[in-house]
Amino acid sequence: MSNMNIRQKLLNIQGDLKAPKNRTNTFGKYKYRSAEDILEAVKPHLVDNKLAQTISDEVFASGDRVYVKATVTLYDTESEETISTSAYAREEFDKKGMDSAQLTGSTSSYARKYALNGMYAIDDTQDADGYNGSPTKTDMTEKIEKVTEKEVLELIEIGKKKGQDEEALKLGALKYYRVNDLRKLPKKSLADLKEKIKKLPDVNIYEGTPFDK
Repeated sequence: MSNMNIRQKLLNIQGDLKAPKNRTNTFGKYKYRSAEDILEAVKPHLVDNKLAQTISDEVFASGDRVYVKATVTLYDTESEETISTSAYAREEFDKKGMDSAQLTGSTSSYARKYALNGMYAIDDTQDADGYNGSPTKTDMTEKIEKVTEKEVLELIEIGKKKGQDEEALKLGALKYYRVNDLRKLPKKSLADLKEKIKKLPDVNIYEGTPFDK
């Protein structure tokens, strides 16, 4: 039996994993990687470290929008330890050429990709991939100043005072700023998000998506 725990095994994979951007978005003419590319690249590392992996989706509605929460879970076959990470994506109202099943599938792929990124420490902040069909100005900007870790912790503390946990704040950030991690929030949006949180009603148990009211 290995002397490594699941976090040490994950650290090995994060250090060794190579998942190059081998796909090309013909519209925006940029390279990107898909969830399938990451899964294919990580399989031999999982075997070498005696880890198993699952990915699950949770689809839920908030107001008139549909969200997909993807969760990647690693299982250590030697110790039975587990570790998980999640990411969110929101369905577009309409995407030409797609029926509802395809639209949900596309959203699921997007959420799964960013959950895998979170698990394996893959930086895709400049990777607009194929999700939106065409890149936005934000996607194609070379350098966008992000909030600091200290600022993220301040946001979380403000949220806690309003009865909101970090996962709830992530949903709000996703809804308004199209980021699935508070740490990817553009610096210019920080003051706006703080004000939105401060205006939330005080609650003891949170249900739904932040900022809906």
